[in-house]
Amino acid sequence: MHDLTYGSPYLALLKDRVNLYKVPFSERGSRLMLFRTNAHLSIRLAERWFKLDNQLSSYRTRPPIVDAWVLTDAAGAALPFTTTTYPHCIEITNASGVYRLVFVDQETLLLTLPAGCHGLRFHTALADSVQRDRRGGLLQVTGAIRRTIAYTTDAHFVEHDVRRVDDGCEVALQFECPEEARLLINITPRLGFNRYLPAAATVIETAAQRWHAWFAAAPPVAARFRSQYYFAWLAMRIGLISSRFYTTREAMTPSKIHYVGVWQWDAFFHALAYRHVEPRLAQDQLRIMLDHQRADGMIPDAIHDEGVVTHLSFPVEADVTKPPLLAWAAWKLYETHGDREFLDEIYAPVVRWNRWWFEHNDTDGDGLPEYQHPFSSGLDDSPLWDDGMPVTSPDLITYLVLQEEALSKMAGVIGLHADAALWARRADQLAQRLIERLWDDAVGLFWAHHRGARIDVVTPFNLFPLLTGRMPAAITRRLLARLTDPAQFWPAYPVPTVSRADPKYDPLTMWRGPSWVNINFLLKEGLQRIGEEAIAAELRRRTLEMMLAGDDLYEYYHPETREVPPKAAPLYGWSSALFIEMAIEESAALNAAPPRSSDL
Repeated sequence: MHDLTYGSPYLALLKDRVNLYKVPFSERGSRLMLFRTNAHLSIRLAERWFKLDNQLSSYRTRPPIVDAWVLTDAAGAALPFTTTTYPHCIEITNASGVYRLVFVDQETLLLTLPAGCHGLRFHTALADSVQRDRRGGLLQVTGAIRRTIAYTTDAHFVEHDVRRVDDGCEVALQFECPEEARLLINITPRLGFNRYLPAAATVIETAAQRWHAWFAAAPPVAARFRSQYYFAWLAMRIGLISSRFYTTREAMTPSKIHYVGVWQWDAFFHALAYRHVEPRLAQDQLRIMLDHQRADGMIPDAIHDEGVVTHLSFPVEADVTKPPLLAWAAWKLYETHGDREFLDEIYAPVVRWNRWWFEHNDTDGDGLPEYQHPFSSGLDDSPLWDDGMPVTSPDLITYLVLQEEALSKMAGVIGLHADAALWARRADQLAQRLIERLWDDAVGLFWAHHRGARIDVVTPFNLFPLLTGRMPAAITRRLLARLTDPAQFWPAYPVPTVSRADPKYDPLTMWRGPSWVNINFLLKEGLQRIGEEAIAAELRRRTLEMMLAGDDLYEYYHPETREVPPKAAPLYGWSSALFIEMAIEESAALNAAPPRSSDL
């Protein structure tokens, strides 16, 4: 058997990291995800199908479109099998021989069939139209959702049985293969479908080449990070979904399994990683948000194939967006590639976005915008919202300071020097207003407020004004003391999203205690900005250690043990993106460090 790694060290390194249970076999842009459940395979779709059942997250529990897929012997009995996976290909071995599974394109899988007599069967849900022919068949889902499942083979059929059942169709195939044959499975919403059987060896080698090129484009990192680092790049590739309807550009999902769509602030962190391999792809993570900017300047919370999320009726009725970090992310892309045209392209939309926050979200007229909906913060169930909405929160004002600062830099690059001076002045004024309105000198903390009353919960977001780099030395010292206190925010794997000393600390429940990688990354950047390099480096190292422990990259972690809480999503986008960022940075720091005496 040919070496399926084709000499690629990256493909060899990631052997069996696609475990098929939590990590599916998928491909860039594809909506198909292949899983294994004990003795069979299945194919799930990264599609919401909201109009089918009017449920936002039903895709998480919806039956696979192809299920109970088993390989059988000559008598039609299911055979046990083993798998060996690579990013580009799966080898399946049973008593009949070796099968190989590979993506031909985003909607098509090719399975090689070993010589001999054997077969397969599968179930397809919702199919209500069947058409057989001498090369295979077409199974069609009609009604509210239209999909075609086309299967095609050059093997000789000994049996070709398709029968309707209550919830779809059962397909049973038996083959006689004098030599290796091929089976193509195409699942598509299009009128046209793929039934062309390509040369299997060419398809597998081409897949290996494109995956190798993806990994090879990434900056190198220190040896201890490589396995998880290239797994993160795998996640960043298979998390991409193709453009379709409202999904106007190729974009990264937070989790292709758990969060199908494009969420605003996730997209900003995803862009940071993509800038290392494909600048245009990085920029498109921001452009897709601006494609759907409202006339009043607001940018949606999320974008799905079927539409955008700009207003929700739960847990409160309000417009919903995400934190204003677009200009911050755009400036980072510019720092990497110096693309002035991109800044010129997005400058005016970002100005409108910034204006929206001040014109539509300052209900008490104090000059500090508020969150009107909990989800607009990105911290969906944080105890900061337990007292109700709206909330004036230190993190939001911090983001707006950073946004106006970035707008100043952008304006300077594109030659709008009066604008540059205006934005710099506004950023300074907003930071000063933040201190005047939200700083509590008696306790040494910035408080969030709801209708003029402080919200008595201590979170790292109460420390976020550190990120502005504009805090007086006395305030900075007190915030740093809280951040680095093991009893509050500095356990083994910081930074918990509620202080460990707070009664509402719960390290297993989303934003009520676990450590989140994006929050650590933002704090690390703030620490570096104010010259606290040692604390920043320690936070970076502990965050990397937290993420090195498992065989996946998760949504959030237990801050004391680094275990994965039960509801944390796997294969998580911004955790992958920011692991990449911090591994590159830590590797550079290690290379720059003077040699230890033991190394001489």
